[in-house]
Amino acid sequence: MIWGRCLTIIENIVNPGAFETWFKPIRPVSFENGALTVEVPSEFFREYIENYYLDVLKKVIKREIGADARLIYKVRPVKVQPPLTYPATHYNTPENKPVTVPTYTQSGTPNPFVIPGVQRVKINPQLNPNYCFGNLVKGECNKMGITAGESISVHPGKTSFNPLFLFGGPGLGKTHIAQAVGIAVKEKYPELVVLYVPASRFKTQYMDAIMNNRLTDFIAFYMKIDVLIVDDIQDMSSKGTQAAFFQIFNHLHQSGKQLIFTSDRPPVELQNFEERLLSRLKWGLSVELQRPDFATRLSMLKARSFREGVQVDEDVLIFLATRITSNFRELEGALISLLANATFAHRGITVEMAEKLTDKIVGEQKNDVTIDKVQKAVCQYFNITRDTLLSKSRKRQIVQARQIAMYMSRNLLNCSLSTIGSEIGGKDHATVLHACTTVQDLMSIDKTFRQYVTDIEKMLVPVRR
Repeated sequence: MIWGRCLTIIENIVNPGAFETWFKPIRPVSFENGALTVEVPSEFFREYIENYYLDVLKKVIKREIGADARLIYKVRPVKVQPPLTYPATHYNTPENKPVTVPTYTQSGTPNPFVIPGVQRVKINPQLNPNYCFGNLVKGECNKMGITAGESISVHPGKTSFNPLFLFGGPGLGKTHIAQAVGIAVKEKYPELVVLYVPASRFKTQYMDAIMNNRLTDFIAFYMKIDVLIVDDIQDMSSKGTQAAFFQIFNHLHQSGKQLIFTSDRPPVELQNFEERLLSRLKWGLSVELQRPDFATRLSMLKARSFREGVQVDEDVLIFLATRITSNFRELEGALISLLANATFAHRGITVEMAEKLTDKIVGEQKNDVTIDKVQKAVCQYFNITRDTLLSKSRKRQIVQARQIAMYMSRNLLNCSLSTIGSEIGGKDHATVLHACTTVQDLMSIDKTFRQYVTDIEKMLVPVRR
């Protein structure tokens, strides 16, 4: 096979890391009339090859085929199963059908949301097609939110989850889940009008409507929406904006339309909100999104690597999942930065590179958490002394506390197995490894045990708001 011979030559030219990362994923498709067509996993790959290895490829292809050889790229995802709860899905940009928005102004002033003289308008749903359910990784941190969102997408406005209120710290996937519902609704019910709007934009639109004496038109426009998604509703703090939104909320809810809100805090903690609006925000289902656990963080990294068409060693992904624990956004950002740095530096992706990068990007996460503080937090949670924790007691609660302390030291601090063992009663590395594996297994099957780990992790690394 021509491409196989080419790979043999390239393997002897480039360094092993670069060969594994950037050349092994390439697959031959066809060879006709001196043109070798190869399949690359993504546009990212094609650009990289063109920018940094084009000369190498030209020389190798000409050597194997001849002076008139040509190389043709075919960009298409590699056909393997991604490590996702859902298969990766790529939707077209959702579109709403034109709807009639009447002009109510007595003065004859044109509606600011329609073209003057025209009552039919096509409302842009403002949905990002990448924020679909297929690109979500389900874990304990977000399972309830995703499940509720899926139910809503099947029967929008007809479930008890109306409104759906998603809240939690930054980067935990609130916007992704909310938009995923909108995308799924458009896929199943193309005739419905879906709109995503940040609360800050809603507030700006309201102020423009007031200044131009078009408040009635503004409200009439929003009353035409079938699924309204308001992001960061905590920003809707002005009384006038809330009064207008109160009317919109009542009309949509009473008409069986679906409402979805996101916030960085639960409804009870929203500041400067009218009581009547606050009570309505509590009507449906409120779901808190938690910080992702290690397994979910690792799954997300594998999923994003797959979508980028990049093969990254699992050791690197495990390092990132261990090093960055706060939220999906920082984790994903670190991975993309790592891929870009590897590209620009013409190097393979290694743990050493990941370590240097994360030190610069998320160095602040190297907070004051230490093995000692991990042990103190575990002891406080289980109401035991440190001497008891470090003892050779085989009581179930003590053993589990000891294993959690080992797991936390590995998961939060990335300490070596031998270091952890020496700090927790002189255990060897095999014992520590067994403890970490046991904790992961128990977390996947025992809800109560999983809550232990989550609670202790919150004590050590509180969610930032």
